[in-house]
Amino acid sequence: MARPTTSASSCRAACTTDDIGIVMQGGMYNTALRALEILGLADVFGESRVPLYVLNVTYPLIDAELIRFCAGKKAILIIEEGQPEFIEQAVNTILRRADVATRVEGKSMLPMAGEYTGAVMKEGVRKFITAYRGDLRGDGRTSIAASLQSERLAKARQAVAGKVHGRPPSFCTGCPERPIFAAMKLVERELGPHHVSCDIGCHLFSILPPFNLGNSTMGYGLGGAGAAAFSVAAGKRAIALVGDGGFWHNGLASSVGNAVFNKSDNVLIVVDNGYAAATGGQDVPSSGGDNSMRATKNPIEKAVRGVGVDWVRTITRTYDVGKMRDALKEALTTAVKGPKVIIAQSECMLNKERRVRPLMRKRLERGERVVRERFGVDPDTCTGDHSCIRLSGCPSLTLAPNPDPLRREPVTKVINSCVGCGLCGEVAHAAVLCPSFYRATIIANPTSWDRLKDKIRGAVIGWLQRRIDGRLAAA
Repeated sequence: MARPTTSASSCRAACTTDDIGIVMQGGMYNTALRALEILGLADVFGESRVPLYVLNVTYPLIDAELIRFCAGKKAILIIEEGQPEFIEQAVNTILRRADVATRVEGKSMLPMAGEYTGAVMKEGVRKFITAYRGDLRGDGRTSIAASLQSERLAKARQAVAGKVHGRPPSFCTGCPERPIFAAMKLVERELGPHHVSCDIGCHLFSILPPFNLGNSTMGYGLGGAGAAAFSVAAGKRAIALVGDGGFWHNGLASSVGNAVFNKSDNVLIVVDNGYAAATGGQDVPSSGGDNSMRATKNPIEKAVRGVGVDWVRTITRTYDVGKMRDALKEALTTAVKGPKVIIAQSECMLNKERRVRPLMRKRLERGERVVRERFGVDPDTCTGDHSCIRLSGCPSLTLAPNPDPLRREPVTKVINSCVGCGLCGEVAHAAVLCPSFYRATIIANPTSWDRLKDKIRGAVIGWLQRRIDGRLAAA
């Protein structure tokens, strides 16, 4: 087992104090160091004026090492994201048993819940330093970066004030996982809510608006395992989620194999976007691309059938919301017993754009014909219901003023970040919403045939529009 590491010994020469210290989870190190640097208590090379004890293992703690770090200090700050404050409680127990009188601060300086962002971390560290060594912040060594950052932050806030709508973190534009949850919301309308056991990965954004799906999350690859407790004869089947990364990490055994062994009657959705997308797009065994150093193209369906699953459905295009909805509804209502697995496949849009855009740029430079699709909303047809936004949540969908002077409701608008995935139109069709969505084909370096078709279409549309204008004028 790796031992906790401390930078206390390595920074003795740079530290100006030994009577306070900071203990933190390893994942908090970069943000904490940046907060110290902004406060003038560390440099950009990682030399901190406050001793740091950085844990790469948070359980079990090494009593002797922790006591040695805290000995002689009047106070330490524990930076621990999440609640309850397990590390803070354990440190208090260790120090009191050793009769070490060091004051332990943690959630008294930092929020009990929520993400420890840079601003949150800086404020918590500032409170701690002010309370126990306020002299460190007034000795003329305050970082210039602090004043510059405050000035930039003020300008940025002024620039976006009233122009940017507040939105919760969500899927990327065109993400193939969004239609999966749109389909789940449509099924929820018909069958009512089910227990949804989530998993770590991009699909965890489904717990936030506009989907608000998810009742429990255990850990990476444990979506199906988390639903195991809800495999009961009475009541509704639980829905479990696992990504392809989590599936190969441990989900094949803990989520699928366990469900087969225990004859679970739940439904597992495997989100197969081709990569371990949440951690940077690394290949996994089921990735579709060629990889000279890895064995890819191993189908997930073959794996789940190999451990004993009989009811399996593979959806090769998640953007087909109707097909996704029907498959999920069938899984939840079929008389077939045992685990039901739906494999929802479509390539991660972020990785797809990274792969396709350079190729399109080269084709444009060579003067070749390049076609891309965009979607839009006809403002004259849009009713202002905004169900498309509530069932999609795409960042490319926003609100715009209604062009009709007799209507006050803002209409939906598709902005330029659209990648043409088609989900908005698919949702509108599957949910029987409205016909206001249209698809536009944008052609770069058009051929003579493309130009001729455009002229013919323009002439026909213009003639029809003139007829409508004439009738309106006559009325």
